[in-house]
Amino acid sequence: MPYVTAGYIERADTVPILLEMEAGGADGIELGVPFSDPLADGATIQHANQVAVEHGVSLRDCLGFVSEARSRGLRAPVVLMGYYNPILAYGEERLAADASIAGADGFIVVDLPPEEASSFLAACRAHDLSFVPLVAPTTADERIEKLAAVADAFLYCVSVTGTTGQRDSLPEGLGDFVARVRRHTDLPLAVGFGISTREHVRAVGEFADAAVIGSAIIATIDAADGNRRAQRVREFVEDVTGHWQAGEDGP
Repeated sequence: MPYVTAGYIERADTVPILLEMEAGGADGIELGVPFSDPLADGATIQHANQVAVEHGVSLRDCLGFVSEARSRGLRAPVVLMGYYNPILAYGEERLAADASIAGADGFIVVDLPPEEASSFLAACRAHDLSFVPLVAPTTADERIEKLAAVADAFLYCVSVTGTTGQRDSLPEGLGDFVARVRRHTDLPLAVGFGISTREHVRAVGEFADAAVIGSAIIATIDAADGNRRAQRVREFVEDVTGHWQAGEDGP
């Protein structure tokens, strides 16, 4: 499940990148909503947010990117990931209605705990959109139970108690943490924060249902020539998923 910040590096990059992510083997996509103060993100994604904010990329623009990608054939689920302030400014009910029309599938809201999300949860439910809770290694079993009761698509397991970013190795005890979450739900579990290589994805696949890669995608975009950003993202996704080796179209 690759992540990209909407509007990074340029507005025109986003829809082609979404399409090439799916072509490269992505089963689902996280589209980051630019925000001026992304506290849960490391330096790489913070920079991407800063650039997108400076370009004036808004939550409404994010919905436009999803709608355009759908019109061009995107089939993979798209979850909008970000922070609550833009949602509040947009209006919860209006956003849920517009997101459904655009073709989005749900939201991950980093700084909106379910206890404070009742009205937004209701709006999401009314428009058949998912609300994806985040679970951390420090989350107590009792709270995991409550978060699992709110989820309807999957739970996002944060691999570390820190910010997003590329890391050389997976945290010790990650499998045990995911197993602990698994005892409280039958829903799929996605693992994110620090996942950046094919080896990481393979390892996570031993005990979880999805691996989320964000900072490594942004780094791939940064390293690409301007007219090859989407292609390079596709090649990266193909590599970490092994999609081309499975006999699909590839480089």
